[in-house]
Amino acid sequence: MPGLIALSGGIDRSPARARQAWEDSMLRQVEVLRDDIRRRGLQTVAAASGADLTLEGLTLLYWGDTIRVSFPELSAHRSEGDAACSTFDTAMLLYYLHRADGTAPSGEWIGFRQLPDGAFYHQAFQGYSGDRIAQAFAENHEAFASAMHRLSGEPLPALGSLAFGVRPLPLIRLAAVLWPGDEDLSSRAAVLFDSAASHHLPTDGLALLGSGLVGRLLRSSSAG
Repeated sequence: MPGLIALSGGIDRSPARARQAWEDSMLRQVEVLRDDIRRRGLQTVAAASGADLTLEGLTLLYWGDTIRVSFPELSAHRSEGDAACSTFDTAMLLYYLHRADGTAPSGEWIGFRQLPDGAFYHQAFQGYSGDRIAQAFAENHEAFASAMHRLSGEPLPALGSLAFGVRPLPLIRLAAVLWPGDEDLSSRAAVLFDSAASHHLPTDGLALLGSGLVGRLLRSSSAG
């Protein structure tokens, strides 16, 4: 079974380093993923990943975009405009299709440290996820909420008044939470994961999804 890059080489420094190292690894492994998916068959993969079967292959949502995955080539294109997905996005999609086991989201939210092997890299992940959110939105909670709404974020009142869930892939849910500060405490923020997320991507892949959420959130805020 192919795996993502080793955690020690992927998410210990910065999201940029993680992305580049991960993409380099994917160039060597993507054909292995394709071969495994072909052997399993489209019906099995669709049932385990929440993708839809089509005459050409599969379709699934990825960060809100409809993606077509052809068969047997297993290349990925965006339905709108027919643009080919980048190597990085194609690899993420194939790893998800390869690993997903059909487990539905649990509704239980956990931190990065609670993911498999996540404790050692929690501080690094927090630095380029929750800390960036807190720095950007500590003084502008309305901008945070507006940006999350533009990303189709679903309010999660059980986690706080400034908590929103998103679904980057059919069976994976992430949450961005901002806790306002006061005179004694600074604002804090975190990216959380549905506890079933590790059924569908390994921890370093989930770290990259979390980084992707923060990047989209900051770009959405700038665009707004």
